[in-house]
Amino acid sequence: MCLNPRHWSQIGAWIVVLSGLMVAGPACSSWKSGSQKKSLVPLPEDPHSYSNPNQVRVRHVDLDLDVRFESRVLRGTATLALDRSEGQSPSGLDSVVLDTRDITIDQAEASADGGRFSPARFSLGTADAILGAPLTIPLEPSTRFVRVHYATTPKASAVQWVEPVQTAGKEHPFLFTQSQAIHARSWIPLQDSPGVRVTYTANIRVPSGLWAVMSAAGNPTSNVAPGNQDRTEFRFRMDHAVPPYLLALAVGDLRFQSMGKRTGVYAEPSMVQAAAWEFADTEKMIETSESIYGPYRWGRYDLLVLPPSFPFGGMENPMLTFATPTVIAGDRSLVSLVAHELAHSWSGNLVSNATWSDFWLNEGFTTYVERRIVEAVYGKERADMLAVLGWQELNELLNRLPPADQVLHINLNGRDPDEGMNELPYEKGALFLKQLEESAGRSAFDAFLRSYFDHFAFQSITTADFVEYVREYLPQAGAVPVQTWVYEPGMPPSAPTPHSEAFDRVEQGVRLWIEGFPLSQLKTETWSTQEWQHFLRSLPADLNLDQMHELDRAFHFTEEKNSEIAFQWLLMSIRRRYRPAYPKVEDFLVRIGRRKFVRPLFEELAKTPEGQRMALSIFEKARAGYHPITAASVEAVLK
Repeated sequence: MCLNPRHWSQIGAWIVVLSGLMVAGPACSSWKSGSQKKSLVPLPEDPHSYSNPNQVRVRHVDLDLDVRFESRVLRGTATLALDRSEGQSPSGLDSVVLDTRDITIDQAEASADGGRFSPARFSLGTADAILGAPLTIPLEPSTRFVRVHYATTPKASAVQWVEPVQTAGKEHPFLFTQSQAIHARSWIPLQDSPGVRVTYTANIRVPSGLWAVMSAAGNPTSNVAPGNQDRTEFRFRMDHAVPPYLLALAVGDLRFQSMGKRTGVYAEPSMVQAAAWEFADTEKMIETSESIYGPYRWGRYDLLVLPPSFPFGGMENPMLTFATPTVIAGDRSLVSLVAHELAHSWSGNLVSNATWSDFWLNEGFTTYVERRIVEAVYGKERADMLAVLGWQELNELLNRLPPADQVLHINLNGRDPDEGMNELPYEKGALFLKQLEESAGRSAFDAFLRSYFDHFAFQSITTADFVEYVREYLPQAGAVPVQTWVYEPGMPPSAPTPHSEAFDRVEQGVRLWIEGFPLSQLKTETWSTQEWQHFLRSLPADLNLDQMHELDRAFHFTEEKNSEIAFQWLLMSIRRRYRPAYPKVEDFLVRIGRRKFVRPLFEELAKTPEGQRMALSIFEKARAGYHPITAASVEAVLK
């Protein structure tokens, strides 16, 4: 029996295990089976997409791509299976409208059965700086499939082509994509809206000796591409319907190391063992999550360690989290990132935001679940420290953001949705859920969240959907000001305030040093990364250069290898104009492209004429090694 995803919330997410892959109902029939006209369940209006999914909706994407490092393009085809509504356009002829950005369209084809294709007309509209250009393909009454022959361009915003010198091995090039928020359209012509969930298959051909991996089943099986011994073909299949921003591809000199019955890590050969050790608790994290929120529904959960130019800490691409190497600290102190990306397997991948104004539904829920995982695996003390650090970042952000951007359900009309991807949806959203938990009681709230994930499984929903669900199924939380949390700026007066006893002890150490106690006598030997972060954040804003020198001599902060501690110290050094750290500032910004670190450091540099000159000089050296998302963020800072 094969079921439509629209009905899963009513019947439950029935799942079968087939050849080691968790396969959801609709995938049991071939994607080429076609579809009849039907009433499509309406999707909310998405201001960040040209597409018309309420008339014609893409339900499956089949990719066939060559990865060409020499020209920095992906070339091939995307074959799209369509669902069509019962009604017709006023002209009597339907069209499918797709999103594209910086893609060269060679030709379009159409088919009634997915087997025989014939040429089809197409038109590419005027390009917008944010949205790209709409691709419109008129459809005959019998058309159920369209195929687009295309090539990306070297400036595709989702794709980074990494030179060998920028990799750990220094011998082979590397490629990775980052599709969130609306960057998928720069490497695949499709309906690039989080409300349009698709299954997908892919054949990817790469230079022999390199591996391709995707956010799908098929890693790392391969065979030699027919007729060409210099290329290797990799085949992938994702049978769960996912939003387009979760389609992901990486190609490089990779190896794999297992970490458990359904977990493992891909990385360059020199890094794979260290990464596997760092992430060894992943299976335990999955088991913890399942015990609270229900079964893990994606089959495998692997991680891919990318070059340091990856713009984010991690990206929750299904079955294969893309992760920055900056979390490999050698002591597992930064693996809350793994807990966070794993948590997305429930909040974000299983239940997704329908528009980018609903982004907090992904990240607020995930931050809350992340800390529940950390508490269960590493103890309440570490979870409390993470909550306090997040609360500090949120309050600092609230002091900078205009009131309109302090709400969870943010208005992003006419804006790049990347602008909404700051700490507010993460931390304010998590505190909202924490207050719901405190009001209802943890046991009742756990049961509520589990039912929420089951009810909306494999769907994209709006903030209004969640608010309605809370009112109906969590009556114990009636005292929580839900409307205030979601739609009003700032923080409700009743918001929880995280507290860490470990941080109390750190603050005592800061006070002792300021009063004249020698740094050498502070008991810092057992401090965690989080305690060092809090120590640096707790230091007075008016430290003089002698005090900065004293801190550096005692703790060697300028030579620090831990990325989180180093970042906090370098930020302080720029603010205090501590020149001995300036070479490390440049080295850090040239080596690392993680936007969380890069943007604040450039922002701080840009506050003074001297710093602005230094920032421009560094950016000139670093820009070629940054992902387009990071480069655009820095350009906005430096004007």
